[in-house]
Amino acid sequence: MDVILLERIARLGQMGDVVKVKDGFARNFLLPKGKALRANEANRKKFESQRVELEARNLEQKNEAQGVAEKLDGKTFVVIRSAAETGQLYGSVSARDIVEALGEEGFKIGRSQVELNQPIKTIGLINVAIALHSEVEVTVTMNVARSTDEAERQARGETLDSAEAIYGEDINDSARPDAFFDPNADIDDLAEDHEADAEEGAGDEA
Repeated sequence: MDVILLERIARLGQMGDVVKVKDGFARNFLLPKGKALRANEANRKKFESQRVELEARNLEQKNEAQGVAEKLDGKTFVVIRSAAETGQLYGSVSARDIVEALGEEGFKIGRSQVELNQPIKTIGLINVAIALHSEVEVTVTMNVARSTDEAERQARGETLDSAEAIYGEDINDSARPDAFFDPNADIDDLAEDHEADAEEGAGDEA
C-alpha cells in the first residue's frame, strides 16, 4: 500500500513522503495511529492544506520530547528479579516492566517507545533505547539485579554471574570436606574416633 507520511518514520521517510509499505503495517499501525494517510489524490490535497499545521504540531512535540530527553538520557533504573547464581533470570524483564520502572520515577512513556528486540533474561547493566519522538531518542540503563545491594555492586562495575562473585572466594570454605575431615587420616582411625565419641555419649547419659 502507498501512504503519505504525516511525520518522520525511522527507516521509512520524512513527513510528506509517499512510501510503499505492507498492508498490515499500514492498517494496524500507520493509519490508526495518525502517522500516515492512504496515498490518493484527495489525501494529497488534504495533506498539502494541513502541512503547515502538521509541521507546527510536530515541532511542538519534538521540543517537548527534547525536554524529557534532557532529564532521561543516561539515567539508570533498578529492577529487582529472582535469578540463578549464573545470572539467568527465572523470569524476564519486558518492555512493560521498563515502562513501569520509568513511570515510578515520573517518566511517562508507552511500550511502543521502548526499543527492546527481546526481553531481558539475565542480570546486569543493559542499555535500552527509548524513542521519545520520531526524531528524539535516548538511552537508559536497566540495572537488573537480585537485590538493591547487588544493584549497587553492579553499578560499581562488579559482574555477579557466579557464586564466587556473589559471595566471595571463600564462600565454600566452611562447607569443604577438609574442614571436617583430615584427608590424610586412616579410615580405621576415623572409625575409632567415632566409636570413642559414641562411648562418651553413652557415659554422659548414664
